Amino acid sequence: MSKQQVSERRFIALSLTPIVILFLVFSVIPIAIGTVLMFFDYSPLSNSIPFAGFKHIQELFSDKMFFKSLGVTFTFVIVAIPANIVVTLLIAMGINKIHDGFWKNSFRTLFFLPAIAPLAGSAVIWTTMFNADSGVVNMAFKLLGLPSVNWLTDPSTALLSVIIMTLWADIGYNIVLFMAGLDSIPESLYEAAELDGASKWHVFWSISLPMLSRTMLFVFIMTSISYFQMFPQFQIMTKGGPLHETYVLALNIYDQAFSFMNMSYASAMAFMMLIIILILTLIQMRIGRSQWEH
Repeated sequence: MSKQQVSERRFIALSLTPIVILFLVFSVIPIAIGTVLMFFDYSPLSNSIPFAGFKHIQELFSDKMFFKSLGVTFTFVIVAIPANIVVTLLIAMGINKIHDGFWKNSFRTLFFLPAIAPLAGSAVIWTTMFNADSGVVNMAFKLLGLPSVNWLTDPSTALLSVIIMTLWADIGYNIVLFMAGLDSIPESLYEAAELDGASKWHVFWSISLPMLSRTMLFVFIMTSISYFQMFPQFQIMTKGGPLHETYVLALNIYDQAFSFMNMSYASAMAFMMLIIILILTLIQMRIGRSQWEH
């Protein structure tokens, strides 16, 4: 092995070591501890930790609230992810059409700004905006002659309100990713399509969308993982209500762990969430994989 190769490997090892340590400390070790914990009856208020076996896993399958929160989580994910991808892709394509560099960067920064703000802070602001009596949303409705809506206290609109807030806060990342994907598409493909007289829809459907398949897969997987774990906006805006219509699985896990001090049962729930996310991610990678090169 030459000195240059040794130097390169040493550089790679030094560069990756902090990341690997952080990954182990904040991801792998907590997952391992949580997985072990669900096989015991652990309580911070007790000195003993008796072995419980699969008791907590069995309790999950007879827990109606677990399935209720799981259903709310899936509803949130199924609605919010397609909405996020459609909105961010349209905005990215719109910004990408701007030729002036200043305005292009300005719009990209403008849409990315909500992603910088803490999610909890954004949730507090949107709670105020959705206030039925003094919120700006109902004020705008009133100016348009529309009736006021109890956004966060009506079971039919509470989840929609949280989805709107989540889309506003989260679209910045995906817009940047889609813009990077659009920039990587060779201009010659568009020029050839123009010479053939292809319509804008055919250009989008036959060139842009297929060439964005890898970006789309990455965005879909990362957004899915993120949305399955969404917690702050549900805790701040609705606290799971009304009638548990916004009681997502992450909120249920939090309540079990820190409100009821049932750490082991919360660990069993978290383990089930991990398995669900893992299975869905593998399915997405299997369906969305592509073999093309350019």
